[in-house]
Amino acid sequence: MLADTERPVGSNGTSRPYANGGKSNQRSSVSGVSNGTRKVVNGSSKGRPADSYFGHDREEVTRILIQALSDMGYQSAAQSVSQESGFELESPMVAAFRNAVLEGNWQEAEELLSGASVSGEKGVENGNGLVLANGADRHMMRFWIRQQKFLELLEDKETGRALMVLRNELTPLYQDTQKLHFLSSLLMCQKTEDLKSKAEWDGAYGESRRVLLSQLSKCISPSVMLPEHRLAILLHQVKANQIGGCLWHCSAVSPSLYSDHVCDRRLFPTENVLELDEHEDQVWQVMFSHDGTKLASCGQGKQVIIWDVASFEPLHYLKDHEQGVGNLAWSWDDSMLVTCCQDRHARLWDASTGALLQKLERCQEPVTSCVWAADNQTFVTGALDKTNGLVQWDLSGDKMYDWNCPHRVEDLAVSPDGHWLVASDSGTHIHVYNFMTRELEYEMDLQVRLTSISISQNSRHLLVNHNNGVAQLIDLALREPVQSYTGFTVENFVIRSSFGGADESFVVSGSEDGSINIWHKASAQLVEKLSGHVPGCNSISWSPANPCLFASCGDDGKIKIWSNSDWRRTHHEANRS
Repeated sequence: MLADTERPVGSNGTSRPYANGGKSNQRSSVSGVSNGTRKVVNGSSKGRPADSYFGHDREEVTRILIQALSDMGYQSAAQSVSQESGFELESPMVAAFRNAVLEGNWQEAEELLSGASVSGEKGVENGNGLVLANGADRHMMRFWIRQQKFLELLEDKETGRALMVLRNELTPLYQDTQKLHFLSSLLMCQKTEDLKSKAEWDGAYGESRRVLLSQLSKCISPSVMLPEHRLAILLHQVKANQIGGCLWHCSAVSPSLYSDHVCDRRLFPTENVLELDEHEDQVWQVMFSHDGTKLASCGQGKQVIIWDVASFEPLHYLKDHEQGVGNLAWSWDDSMLVTCCQDRHARLWDASTGALLQKLERCQEPVTSCVWAADNQTFVTGALDKTNGLVQWDLSGDKMYDWNCPHRVEDLAVSPDGHWLVASDSGTHIHVYNFMTRELEYEMDLQVRLTSISISQNSRHLLVNHNNGVAQLIDLALREPVQSYTGFTVENFVIRSSFGGADESFVVSGSEDGSINIWHKASAQLVEKLSGHVPGCNSISWSPANPCLFASCGDDGKIKIWSNSDWRRTHHEANRS
């Protein structure tokens, strides 16, 4: 709760693990630490000519290699490269600033920051050697340093000194009264554990100083202080670019750096390898469990079936429903399942035994959707009536929170990181809530009726199916569409789209004409159009455990399993034995 900018990528006031060095449980000797790793060399450069390495700046490449060798523990090799090349990883002044932060020498850190120059401005040569990046806010950097100082004083029970820091050092730098009120509220914490929990901060003996250094380093010019683990980041970008260009990406294994990445199209799941026909009527929804070991299905019939994926034999028949079941949701640990029924009840089931745990109070209209909170202790249901349109429940079936939303809820989606809760209404709007604060952040009118929504595993993108045959990808943070997928038909019925494949490289949707449509997510190219169900294909779920396996369902009452000839052979041999 302490960071003000770019919290997801690392801000002070969180105890989450960071890319900046290994975790330590005590204050260690930090002299000679660089970018979270051991300092390699502090000496004068030999002044090599600025020649290139295959079109790349030789100094940049060499410094990145020195950092990478040091990151991997090859200190002698890193020092040897530095001495032979004449390039140092960072200057003595940068090393001094780093050590001041990691050792908690706040006065020295601020003095060095005060003497820093700004990249691209006149007088850089007159600075102390510490160069700030263009646009860096020196006042905010001071605020972060003093905030850490304030928290450490509270941790040491020096409340009086902490109060002076808040009044005389923090308040003059920052005019956000809400933030300052939050910091002042920390003065009331009686126990260190309460302070750490409320501030989401792990203390001076944890990773907080490295987190602070990581945050500060983003404001320092990379010409003097390399971004953390720069080579690893560049290699990740290379792999992501190659995966993004692979139209039939179906490998869960990280690509090798030894050769360019390409997947064998023959392994892409385009074969209908199995049909399941236990349902007696239309099947509206299929959904794999998060670990990929089970598959749940529901539809116009009054039962929900849980399948064992290894054999694709039924494990449990959930039969308490009085009408059709339109939606279902696995808990994050796959131990429970919520079903949303047209009889206006949501039901909570034990997924291991098939036992009914709770039957929630009756709504005035059908329950349409459900999502789980990250703690597996509560879940949210959506319904078509306005009295119970959006409600959070505990495992005992008691109401935890009612949004009292004025709109009907057609579908729900929650981000895996627990931040976003998105509801689509029965019209053309999506309503985006901050799930942690429960406050409505914004609404979007998409100008067309919506049939389904889902959120990507990276919690960044929302996939929305329209009833005009368009699926739209929306950036939740930027609040704008970034891609569209066309080629399927939907007009009168609920057709669902979802993400799928290795690294969620694909978008997949059913269609009222019965086809299964698979697009390459990045390029929106339609890579496969399969004949699925007659007359309509309603839903598709891609296995999270096997990128070469997905399930579809349709109005023909069948569930079809799709994979390749290798899976067919392996499955046949396993079940024969």
